Amino acid sequence: MSSQQSTQTMKPATAAKKLGVYLPATPAEFQEGVVTRAELNELQANPPEWLRELRRTGPHPRPVVAAKLGVSISGLTRGGVTEALTTDQIEALKEERPEWLEKERATQAEVRKESVRIKNMKKEKEEEKDA
Repeated sequence: MSSQQSTQTMKPATAAKKLGVYLPATPAEFQEGVVTRAELNELQANPPEWLRELRRTGPHPRPVVAAKLGVSISGLTRGGVTEALTTDQIEALKEERPEWLEKERATQAEVRKESVRIKNMKKEKEEEKDA
């Protein structure tokens, strides 16, 4: 590993995104500093208590909320969810099963099914070409 790689720094927002956490919920010293690649690797390998707690209870950034609900980020927006949510709020939505959530989950399932179909179709064409 070159010395340039180990001294690369990133903005707190980039580091938070890579860690899957909501930046405004991180400690002030994390938000105000810069993070080196080595520090990011250390946070990922040995998360401190604040990071473990954030990952466990939130608030979670929209990509994490979308994944936990099984919808797209656009689906969250269409459902009116524009803010970070806590784990409890996500669980409450799963229990309430509002109409928008059911609709977006169905849409996401169709998108995944279509992606698999296209992937399989491409694979079959490749196999035919190789045969």
